[in-house]
Amino acid sequence: MYRRHCGAAAITLVCALAVLASPAQAFAAPAPPGADGPDAATVAGSGGKTLEEVRAEIDELYLRAGAATDAYNLAEEKAKKQSGELVELTQAIAEGQAKIADLKSRAGAQAREQYRNAGLPPGAQLMLSGDPQLFLDGISRARQGQQAAKGLLGQLTRSQEDLETYTKDANTNWTKLEANRVKQAKAKKKINAQIAAAKKLESRLEKEERARLLKMEQEEANRAQTTWLGSGALKDINREASPLGKKAVAFATAQIGKPYVWGAEGPKSYDCSGLTSQAWAAAGRPIPRTSQEQWRLLPHIEIKDMRPGDLIIYHADATHVGMYVGDGQIVHAPRPGRDVTLAGAGSMQILGVVRPDA
Repeated sequence: MYRRHCGAAAITLVCALAVLASPAQAFAAPAPPGADGPDAATVAGSGGKTLEEVRAEIDELYLRAGAATDAYNLAEEKAKKQSGELVELTQAIAEGQAKIADLKSRAGAQAREQYRNAGLPPGAQLMLSGDPQLFLDGISRARQGQQAAKGLLGQLTRSQEDLETYTKDANTNWTKLEANRVKQAKAKKKINAQIAAAKKLESRLEKEERARLLKMEQEEANRAQTTWLGSGALKDINREASPLGKKAVAFATAQIGKPYVWGAEGPKSYDCSGLTSQAWAAAGRPIPRTSQEQWRLLPHIEIKDMRPGDLIIYHADATHVGMYVGDGQIVHAPRPGRDVTLAGAGSMQILGVVRPDA
């Protein structure tokens, strides 16, 4: 009897263990809070990527679009400059041609005058004159005529040389203009491709996922800003804006709410450097058009010396810029699909600070 009970108990134990080990009946222990959540779930139509991975991919696409936008803006600025120079050179060529035509006409008149005098040069005519005073007066006029003829030939030579230089410069500028137009076209194609790819990724998200995506962006920016503030970056920043800086800040903040459009310089939309360049132009201090040129050409200052109106350049390749407005904030045009807004100055990777009115 005892053995029978022991055998039954053993069978029961084995069955229980088998049930617990069965995959169909297994139960996982509850995950600790925050260890797993909706952002870790794969997104439909994304090839098995999580929302966090999709966000990172979208951010990368917009960063690339920003770099291409800077390249486009720089090529556009160069094309504008070369177009202006080409217009000036074309005008100079036309004026040079008119001047040469006038000089040739005057030279022809001198030749015809000599022909009317039987082809004799002034000196020979004087020798044939029997009037001493007329001879002396003629010598003076002859010298003046020789100097005038020499000056005329010199002007004609210089004008022809200038015309050749203008023509050569115009050809060079035309070549550069066409090269920059090609660069513009390539950059434009790249920008459109990057933005289209980012929008395609976003379009695959459900409404709830897009809301979570925006929340994740905000949380990431807040974390970066908190870390920056925690580093003591603002401890010594208490400077007043310059008079021109105040005007630039007033212009930039007045654009809040207007959409980001790549290549735009207002008044209805802006890209990042379009906003900052137009703000400083409104303040009476024109600055370079692109964020990379602003970083390259404007005076650099230390963050601790920053004041409202200064420009903070972001990312290692200087492809984004915002204007510092005080209290640890910037006004900037973030990216396609976003509006001009206020943001934490430390919410992105800071490359450095420049001052337009240093």
